[in-house]
Amino acid sequence: MLSQKARYALRALVELARAEGGQLTAGELALRADAPRKFLEAILLELSRNRLVTSRRGKFGGYTLARPASEISFAAVIRVVDGPLALAPCVSPALNFRKCDDCPDRDLCTLREALLRARDATAEVLEGYTLADAAASAGGDSTGQLAAI
Repeated sequence: MLSQKARYALRALVELARAEGGQLTAGELALRADAPRKFLEAILLELSRNRLVTSRRGKFGGYTLARPASEISFAAVIRVVDGPLALAPCVSPALNFRKCDDCPDRDLCTLREALLRARDATAEVLEGYTLADAAASAGGDSTGQLAAI
């Protein structure tokens, strides 16, 4: 399940995508993303550390996307905020793969095939959907469709 933290992150990043290269403050993003400002600031810091946004301090500071919105997938954002997309560690790609604690033999596991298919289908959709796609589908209403994320 997508965490509230990931929802706020996605909403804020879609708002930055809609700004089309413009800079928005944490306060503006909090209003547009309908997110608590302090919580969103912590999320933005995490996104900045992972090079999804850039921040500028000071009176004229704010946030911008670190690269074009068309190059930032929903999957990339979710992985930064919530971790791997897989429902179990034994179906994660090599970097996050590990044997499940309660499974004696992953090759004989009756759950693994279904979880692997779910991970692959989820990754395919989320890798193929970008912030630019979401910004375009959200149109002019910053509270309508984005609230559904």
